[in-house]
Amino acid sequence: MPAVVATMSLSLDGIGAGVNQTEERPFGEVPEDALHRWMFETPDENRPEIDAIVDAGAFIMGRHMFGPVRGAWDRDWRGWWGPNPPYHAPVFVLTHYPRESIEMEGGTTFHFVTDGIHAALDRARDAAGDRDVHVAGGVSTTNAYLAAGLVDELALQISPSIIGGGLRLFDGIGPYRLEQISGRTTSLVTHVRYRVLPAEAAESA
Repeated sequence: MPAVVATMSLSLDGIGAGVNQTEERPFGEVPEDALHRWMFETPDENRPEIDAIVDAGAFIMGRHMFGPVRGAWDRDWRGWWGPNPPYHAPVFVLTHYPRESIEMEGGTTFHFVTDGIHAALDRARDAAGDRDVHVAGGVSTTNAYLAAGLVDELALQISPSIIGGGLRLFDGIGPYRLEQISGRTTSLVTHVRYRVLPAEAAESA
């Protein structure tokens, strides 16, 4: 059965993004190279994991992952990634404000979902068919899916940095028990993949 996989880059102290995001600072008030240096400086040695991040039949992301626009859609923002985003599949963006879908180059279409995380997941599963659905972030969106028990696997890219403050993965979601599926260390990051065990396993641990 296709899985719901949450993917995220984070620091050793669990920070996946900073506060006060702007167009010039997509990840907020964190050093620009703290979380994604591995991806941009050493892409060849991390190629399997980079490819795996976008290997899904459909994606879900929060509005802040899509862009810095707040409130009503008062500008034609089309994401951080230029005219050809890396997803090449349907992407369902969680928002409180309706917007028409946006077709991009390369097969990516952004759909805007206003009726919550369950509705977004239903639509993503329908679009993905027999392929996995990836929850692509940001931190608040991933935590919401974890808290609702809707994530089957976690694929984490852990950078050797301590940020000290910001948006933290696992904040407020309660106990979880994970089973490690794989792990690999390269020069700038450790890649770890976990299976999320049922809630009763965490409660009995």
